[in-house]
Amino acid sequence: MNVSFVGAAGRRIAYEVTGEGPLVVAVPGMGELRSSFRFLAADLAAAGFRVAAMDLRGHGDSDDGFDSFDDQAAAADVLALIGELGGPALLVGNSMGAGAAVLAAAERPDAVAGLVLLAPFVRNPPGSALGSAALRLALLRPWGPAVWGAYHRSLYPGAVPADFAEHREAMSRSLARHWRSFQRTTRTSHEPAERRIAEVQAPALVVMGTADRDWKDPAAEAAWIGQRLSAEVLLVEGSGHYPMVDAPEQVGPAVVRFARAVTRRA
Repeated sequence: MNVSFVGAAGRRIAYEVTGEGPLVVAVPGMGELRSSFRFLAADLAAAGFRVAAMDLRGHGDSDDGFDSFDDQAAAADVLALIGELGGPALLVGNSMGAGAAVLAAAERPDAVAGLVLLAPFVRNPPGSALGSAALRLALLRPWGPAVWGAYHRSLYPGAVPADFAEHREAMSRSLARHWRSFQRTTRTSHEPAERRIAEVQAPALVVMGTADRDWKDPAAEAAWIGQRLSAEVLLVEGSGHYPMVDAPEQVGPAVVRFARAVTRRA
């Protein structure tokens, strides 16, 4: 593991680069780590891309102590990383990382060549105010880590990869180290991304698992995002909230093909 850091808001965001070629920046979801892109990064690197997978604020090897941990903060960190490595970049965002990618593309269209949105949160689900309050209660110590661990496991409705236990252990260590930052991240609203999604001009690919329990109707949510971004939509049958992990054989080739198209266009 070769971890590097970029300065953001007076602190550090951790990232790891795989491969050489046009830049891809991968942004994980809440509670997750940059290693959630381990299979997709390998596919993109083998196809001739340079993948910079980052940790969110207060996650993994990134620092704590920031003033904010929301989509807008993550978007600012994405743009700082692109500035550090030299863009424009294809942004690959999972879950709240997709909201951050949308905001970065709206804010700096010159820095963003395209978007891949994996199980994206670019707006708040219906009834999310009540759900968010319940989540905050559920994540109080001492029971919070166990609650989150069980919920995270439920986001994989089918088979898991051979290294899943190892990845989960790394997540547990991260959460133990950054629990307060993680709790603040759970308060994120995706309303800013919804408000600015119409400003995005970059080509986009939306990937949604049909069994993603974070949405009552995952296909309808994917279609809604696809319409607003004039995006290509890929529905992965039986996949959950992390399609790049539980269905890499479908997601990897689709993202590589899209990345090549974006590179040719650029």
